[in-house]
Amino acid sequence: MQLAEHLRELRTRLLVCVGALLVTTVLGWLAHDQVLQLLSDPACSIKGIHGVGQPGPGCPNGLLVNQGILAPLSLSFKISMTVGLVLASPVWSYQVWAFVAPGLYKHEKRFGLGFTAAAVPLFCLGGYLAYWVFPKALAVLAGLNPGSFSLALPGDEFLSFFLRMVLVFGISFELPVLLVALNLIGVLSAARLRRWWRAIVMLIFVFSAVATPTGDPLTMTVLAAPICLLFFGALAVATLHDRRKAQRAADSDSALDPDTASQI
Repeated sequence: MQLAEHLRELRTRLLVCVGALLVTTVLGWLAHDQVLQLLSDPACSIKGIHGVGQPGPGCPNGLLVNQGILAPLSLSFKISMTVGLVLASPVWSYQVWAFVAPGLYKHEKRFGLGFTAAAVPLFCLGGYLAYWVFPKALAVLAGLNPGSFSLALPGDEFLSFFLRMVLVFGISFELPVLLVALNLIGVLSAARLRRWWRAIVMLIFVFSAVATPTGDPLTMTVLAAPICLLFFGALAVATLHDRRKAQRAADSDSALDPDTASQI
């Protein structure tokens, strides 16, 4: 294809992505009250915390507040956009793949689909773990508030805090996919990973301490422990791949006749 044809195809696929995002954002707007209730329940159920907001049946401790006349609209729109981005992910991810796939070889397409099939569940697993640890992290931080002070958590800050945890946990769970990919293309061997495992585990804990929004030992450990398990799982896959590769090379060498010239 000519450059202009590539640009026209890119424009068409971007329009499809934007259209799908608009439709799913409207659906997110219709359901944003339920989503907000699902997100705010962990913060509003923390005991022993007095917020500056008006306590009510939705948030008994009054911890969550909106500051400014446009804050409720902004919060609702951000939640709708987030829900729309998640619901539209099958559409925009397929459009990205359909644009890139024609330029790949058959084995590259196979590897790409395999890595995608592994990366999506791992990201979802990390996001679920973030949602599980989210109320515990909030309770730890809110517990540091002095008893003589009230505590207020603005809606925008609350949503950003939650989304950051989901992204950090989800992206961190992609480490084994990256390691296996580097091993398959011959950049990183299993022997080297075995030599570096102590340093890698140390770096995982350092990354968890820096990347988590709370920085408390509980959240750091909850993130670091599964990543360490996933690292050792990736190490096992890399070891099996290297052994099979060495075995194939040995079988190929043994099948050669020393008296026969090899083809150029």
